[in-house]
Amino acid sequence: MRELTPVMSSGVPATRLTAAEFQNLTAVPAAVEWFANLTNPRTRRAYQSDLEDFCQFVGLHTSEQFREVTRAHVLAWRRQFEQRGLSGATQRRKLAALSSLFDYLLDRNAVAGGNPVHGVKRPKLETTEGKTPALADHQAKALLEAPDPTTLKGQRDRAILAVLLYHGLRREEAARLQYDDLQQRRGIQHLQIHGKGGKLRYVPLHPVAAERLHTYLEVSGHHQEHANAPLFRPLRGPKTGLGISAEGIYALVGQYAKAAGIAVAGLGVHGLRATAATNALEHEADIAKVQAWLGHANISTTKLYDRRDSRPEDSPTFKVRY
Repeated sequence: MRELTPVMSSGVPATRLTAAEFQNLTAVPAAVEWFANLTNPRTRRAYQSDLEDFCQFVGLHTSEQFREVTRAHVLAWRRQFEQRGLSGATQRRKLAALSSLFDYLLDRNAVAGGNPVHGVKRPKLETTEGKTPALADHQAKALLEAPDPTTLKGQRDRAILAVLLYHGLRREEAARLQYDDLQQRRGIQHLQIHGKGGKLRYVPLHPVAAERLHTYLEVSGHHQEHANAPLFRPLRGPKTGLGISAEGIYALVGQYAKAAGIAVAGLGVHGLRATAATNALEHEADIAKVQAWLGHANISTTKLYDRRDSRPEDSPTFKVRY
């Protein structure tokens, strides 16, 4: 699959294609086009690895050979997963990557005869409850109060944590926010969120997050430079005009969780997303609205956050009396 991956030039793009460049682009394989359309870096890395795995197993060396792939090849690949001891989630992702590629190839008439992944059974979800840890209410409150409110960094980080815990954003979505993503809609301030696949969604801004954002921006003042300034700006290093990175947000969540004495295995930004979703559902939010709020394409993903039937305080353990 490596030779199917597009190699991007690091030079300054030309303002107009030359005749030779135009001809070269008309010959770009559909498989390369599909890969170039994957905008999420983590998805790109995972799918590239998955497709390299398939190509190596089947013995594909060129994009044209995808025309020869049948369901029997996919079934043989799937059987190998069990021999390798791959988890159900990894198996599902690998099959999803290959299926997505073939859907695109069929749409571009690069292959014929249907998608060979269709009809190949995928492992069932191992649980009806997600494995991402969610915080208890008192832990979420402790995390929100962990940053020092007397410093610019503390004010910025208090605003970031509030945006995450009150709106369930992914770390990439929070890092991508700009000042002009704060918008009035029907008299209510909203966040315009740039989600997966370039999809936009609008989420009402929680009063606590609104107050913290206002405090941070009033002190920072960087949003006055231009309307599309990043909402959260790094405080160290050269001023590049870029916002805090997704990795930077991940790091600060871990830093403040440790400072607040929150010892939850596997806690990261996604854990705060799970916390927000779980809290909303426990307070009787409609699950279909939570799906739209989180930007989930499928409600089955949202259901993984629905832990109302497995609350520890409702366990028979606490009904035992001697």
